Amino acid sequence: MTPPGRPQPLVHLVNKAQFDAVFAGKVLSKTAHFALHYAQQADQALSRCAISVVLPKRWARRAVTRNTIKRQVYAVSSACAHSLMQGHYVVRLKTEFSRTTFVSATSDALKRAVRAELQALLAPALSAPGVPTA
Repeated sequence: MTPPGRPQPLVHLVNKAQFDAVFAGKVLSKTAHFALHYAQQADQALSRCAISVVLPKRWARRAVTRNTIKRQVYAVSSACAHSLMQGHYVVRLKTEFSRTTFVSATSDALKRAVRAELQALLAPALSAPGVPTA
């Protein structure tokens, strides 16, 4: 149980029906590597804000890279969870990070690049007062 006065933590989408409902919604924003899918309330059972990540092996071959990106997504989204619009979100990797630029799968440079993109990706969800119109 979350202490009073503290926002409840984000939950994760867990089944295919929940993901399908979010993918049927709108693409809230895009960056060079990510797309943010949004549905106002994809599943009645999840009344809180939910976020999940889809990282295809096609775009992130190494498991350590996928895990690094997931950790960054969850860290950035939980840091701004209190100001996210109510709804369900899926962050989808849509293109790979260059392995020549980011040689190490867990480099600080990769983490910084992912964090910067994620902050830009989540900006419309933070500033919008209601349901997105785009």
